Amino acid sequence: MMKRRRFTTTAAAGGGVLMMPSLRAATGSEKKLSGQPNIILIYTDQQHANMMSCAGNKTLKTPAMDYLADNGMRFTRAYTTNPVCVPARISMMTGRFPSDFRDQKGNLVRENSGGAKRFGGASEEVINTLLPITMKEAGYDLFYGGKVHLPEVLSPAKHGFKVYEKNPKMPLAEASSKIIRERKPDDKPFLMWANFISPHDICYMALRDYRFEDRAKPPKKKGLEETDLVALMNRSAKIDADEFLEKHCPPLPPNFAPQEGEPAAIDAYLRIRAFKEEARKNYTEADWRLHRWLYARLTEQVDAEIQLIIDALKESGQEENTLVIFTSDHGDMDGAHRIEHKTALYEESANVPFIAMYKGTIPAGTVNVDALVSTGLDFLPTAADYAGNPAAKADPRGRSMRPLFEGRNVEWRDTLGVESQIGWMVVNSDGKKLIEYDYPYNGKTETQMLDLKADPYETRHFLPEGDRKAAWDSLEKALNEWFPEGHRRMVGEVK
Repeated sequence: MMKRRRFTTTAAAGGGVLMMPSLRAATGSEKKLSGQPNIILIYTDQQHANMMSCAGNKTLKTPAMDYLADNGMRFTRAYTTNPVCVPARISMMTGRFPSDFRDQKGNLVRENSGGAKRFGGASEEVINTLLPITMKEAGYDLFYGGKVHLPEVLSPAKHGFKVYEKNPKMPLAEASSKIIRERKPDDKPFLMWANFISPHDICYMALRDYRFEDRAKPPKKKGLEETDLVALMNRSAKIDADEFLEKHCPPLPPNFAPQEGEPAAIDAYLRIRAFKEEARKNYTEADWRLHRWLYARLTEQVDAEIQLIIDALKESGQEENTLVIFTSDHGDMDGAHRIEHKTALYEESANVPFIAMYKGTIPAGTVNVDALVSTGLDFLPTAADYAGNPAAKADPRGRSMRPLFEGRNVEWRDTLGVESQIGWMVVNSDGKKLIEYDYPYNGKTETQMLDLKADPYETRHFLPEGDRKAAWDSLEKALNEWFPEGHRRMVGEVK
């Protein structure tokens, strides 16, 4: 795990290769490089890495995200620490894996209820190294807006953030823009964490589907009656069904079929809540294509909200003294393997968008296709580095991405760990993944190796035979370094 790779190149946005200087690719002044930029973290909910037109997705248009990519650096190998909401957000706040914490029953925090309702607390050491504490020590003003979904002990308002807007949709974009426009040249630098909800409403397509509950009437679930999803579904219903499928709906994904030799834990996970299993069994191909259309429209919606923040930066003259980082808490399966929602350790769920823009410092229009990024481990040390407080650390495996952003000749990790409610994963720089599934926590495990180069859509798994035996052994060693076996066995049934 501790091997390091040295990077001096990134792929250009147009598909070529941009050679980057070994020390610095920035053209900004020394004063700017040593100063404290404003930092804006734009955080969407449930967006996988390919849900951007700059990533080559032709089923949607995301001009705001594309602008960030065209004027910054996009990373294709960024992963959440855990592909579900609360655990991922715990990592962003603490710079640690969510399984570093326990719930009130002593189980590792690996899913939403354990992370929010049953969170067992945090030590003084953890509190003293939280993101807001680190940035406040460096002299930053702190702003938090939109979705929270954190345990009370990690509440942003408790630790120095000014919570400026709770509505995680367009009101958040408008309030964020207002703060940016009102900043004065002599104000302190600021950290803004803007937490948008979209495209998360895609969850509700199966969750509120009356066919999967009481088939005689729609379910009565608080908060599900008036969603953006409902408006979009009403809009789609006004178009002739055949025309809608032919002209508007995305095709099925290349990996629409369940994985060959799929682990039993996937099926068990889908049965946790009946609607997930029902969607896989009963959705028609037309249903899945509608799901993908809705997901694309919800992503375009949040892109339009992000555009307001970009406009405010431009018009206020603060674009060149602001580091903007865009990412998401986790992805969505988007119909891959006939699954919707998240939690699985497939790429659609665990691989997230990650773009950094800092004009004049980060080379514009570059794509890093090599560096393994952990959003939950790496954001805190990156922000601390730019703030001038680099000694403040949480998990020492977290790394400041600043050298990568600035094109320096830097050694980087060769493997990266990701955890989930249903298993543990390690991925290496060669695109191979080893996943140990332990759900439903009955003491039995199932391990598989995937190869993103040989099989980018993860349609099958590979055995530790022939040339792959060495890779399996190396990944197994790395998995035990990221998540020691004793730690992985501290599990319990999720209630």
